[in-house]
Amino acid sequence: MAVQSKLLPPPRTVRQIVSELTSLYLKHRTKISRTVYITLVVALIHRVYNAIAEQKAALRRQAELRAQQTASTGDSDAANKEHKKKRVEINREFFRNLFRLLKIVIPGLRSKELRLLTSHSVFLVLRTLLSLYVAELDGKVVSALVKGRGRDFILGLVWWMLVAVPATFTNSMLQYHQTKLALCYRTRLTNHVHEKYLDNMTFYTLSALDDRIKNADQLITVDVSRFSNSLAELYSNLAKPILDMVIYNYSLSKSVGGEGLFAMALLVQVSANVMRALTPPFGKYVADEARLEGEFRFQHTRLIDYSEEIALYAGHEAEKDGLDKGYFTLIKHVNRILRRRFYHGFMEDFVIKYFWGALGLVLCSLPVFFKIPGQALQNAGDHTESFVKNRRMLLSSSDAFGRLMFSYKEITELAGYTSRVSGLLDVMDEVSAGRFQKKLVSSASIEENALVLQGRGTVEESENIEFTDVPIVSPNGDVLVKKLTFHIRPGDHLLIVGPNGCGKSSLFRILGGLWPVYGGSVKKPSFEDIFYIPQRPYLSRGTLRDQIIYPDSLYEFRAKNGSEDALREILAILEIESIIDRPNGWDAIEEWRDVFSGGLQQRIAMARLFYHKPKYAILDECTSSVTMEMEKTMYETAKGLGTTLMTVSHRRSLWKYHSVILQFDGQGGYVFSELDAERRIKLEDEKEELDTMLRGVEGWEARLKELEA
Repeated sequence: MAVQSKLLPPPRTVRQIVSELTSLYLKHRTKISRTVYITLVVALIHRVYNAIAEQKAALRRQAELRAQQTASTGDSDAANKEHKKKRVEINREFFRNLFRLLKIVIPGLRSKELRLLTSHSVFLVLRTLLSLYVAELDGKVVSALVKGRGRDFILGLVWWMLVAVPATFTNSMLQYHQTKLALCYRTRLTNHVHEKYLDNMTFYTLSALDDRIKNADQLITVDVSRFSNSLAELYSNLAKPILDMVIYNYSLSKSVGGEGLFAMALLVQVSANVMRALTPPFGKYVADEARLEGEFRFQHTRLIDYSEEIALYAGHEAEKDGLDKGYFTLIKHVNRILRRRFYHGFMEDFVIKYFWGALGLVLCSLPVFFKIPGQALQNAGDHTESFVKNRRMLLSSSDAFGRLMFSYKEITELAGYTSRVSGLLDVMDEVSAGRFQKKLVSSASIEENALVLQGRGTVEESENIEFTDVPIVSPNGDVLVKKLTFHIRPGDHLLIVGPNGCGKSSLFRILGGLWPVYGGSVKKPSFEDIFYIPQRPYLSRGTLRDQIIYPDSLYEFRAKNGSEDALREILAILEIESIIDRPNGWDAIEEWRDVFSGGLQQRIAMARLFYHKPKYAILDECTSSVTMEMEKTMYETAKGLGTTLMTVSHRRSLWKYHSVILQFDGQGGYVFSELDAERRIKLEDEKEELDTMLRGVEGWEARLKELEA
């Protein structure tokens, strides 16, 4: 039986294999493209997920480190220092704070800010579409030039000029919307901050009872403005590049094919990773340079601070050697950075400008050498048009990608402003709720004082003033009086005396509602019924009339049926009616603290008291710069108005205007009793005589010994 031979297929060439694979790819091109795109999306999601997971792990490590440091130190200083050193990061906390601020600057769907933002978005889309049309128009103009069609060339130029009108208008509107958005954001945020800052005495408690905010003025005036500008700029700098990349890459993929675009993106990513791996740690270099600069500057500062000692030791040569060594170390490091920057700049310039540029030229030329589905290029003019259009879109897409990469710096800046502004809001919320963080610097037990500061007493509104077991605390947290108890009724004029730092000012702050009550109970009139006059009165920025009626406004003054004649009578009592005779009279505006002398300022403050006629008045050395006769006029007039006076003063001339006295000894003790002014003056005179006699005892004893010898 004959064996039949099998027919073997002829060997295939490489060209045939490539042709078959190409045919197979083109047959399933849609499915393969979708698979590639889905893979890219999944890879992107996976990368974002890993980045978030790494950030969460880093945050947990930082939290554990802060907890360990706080536990090891046992006080709040370590936590505060760690908080200051903590870097502002783009994490969940940043987005939470940002969303909180966004709710403030864009309060609702019908707000003006949202309408501006929507209009801004429309112009961003319009600008991208116009740029895409200009790219196509560029290709047509160059194609007409290559084909030698003058009519088409002129027509293309006409269209170019016509498109310039909406394009320039769109650019101007984008800049207008961005600036307007920044102003609207700042207005909303400033109004919100002002409402919190000036509500419930937060502006005072923030500086006096809490240590977390050191520069509220800068945060409100500067950082709020920078946050608003950064937020408005970031939207344009993020939305526009993202929109450009999506539209340009989609149009480019239709023109050159998704395969070429994917291959170029892959090569760019690989080269970028290689370049990143070869990039020196410039961040560390800059930090080291700053450290060396600081050390070099510190050497000069130390030379200035100890110049006398160094001169006496003749140590100038030793100091010169130290300065030269510090400078040499700094310059050596700077030269090292310079060399690294040279090599890195050479590599970066070559890869970005030339290697990536060559990849772009290859990508744009694909329709010329290969047949792209959906493309029908017949001649050189069509090839030129396609190349110019593709290159224009590629350059625009690359520019958008670059702006998107550089926007990370802007995001970090926004994160910094967001952290500072939201931190201010958080602290103001806690301060308004009565939660303070104050560093304790005390001569007594810090733990004991901390227990007192954690407590809270009760405050009731009453016609009388009554303190029951109320601790008096200094600004640094030192408990001056553990339990203060006294009471006065209307007409019981109180004199308060004692050494400096004994608790007099703290008592007034509690009465004024500025400080919390850390224990016991306080009964006092409403805030409007207590008026405070310090030794150096506050003169507001405004008219002369405003200085008398402060804190009332002109509208409130008119609503109370106030008149300039009544104010003139008050000034006449104080013998200062001549101040009205200046230019513009009551409406004169000056920097009054520079215009009025100390005594005149105290008379203005007393004029405020006569105008408001409160039930109680706290007078803190408010007559130290006036004569005895004017002091008598002030006190007698105030008592005649029915105002109960509470005075802090060491002047004997004021004792006769008071009926009770609260005397602090500066050691935590106090005495509250009736005041007999005449008897107290006699006792004080007798005490001074005895002190004078006692000071002479040593001299008399020495003289007696001389006589006996």
